[in-house]
Amino acid sequence: MRVAEDISCQELVELVTDYLEGALSPEDHARFEAHVGTCDGCGAYLAEMRETIRLVGGLEPAHISPEAERALREAFRGFFPPNGSN
Repeated sequence: MRVAEDISCQELVELVTDYLEGALSPEDHARFEAHVGTCDGCGAYLAEMRETIRLVGGLEPAHISPEAERALREAFRGFFPPNGSN
């Protein structure tokens, strides 16, 4: 299989959740892995994401204080456009 085109670091960041969930197409999966294999920064980012999931993956809503929840909501509020489109 031929990898169609390289992905950018920004595209990798946008695809990392789908990659970790196994939701990428075979072509995008191959492109993702090819990039991670040659980009130290993205390899480190992927390792950090995996470690974050390992550390917080077992948290239940009851484990998060109301103050922490408010702080997280405020921190992420600006990440997504108001209409939900990217």
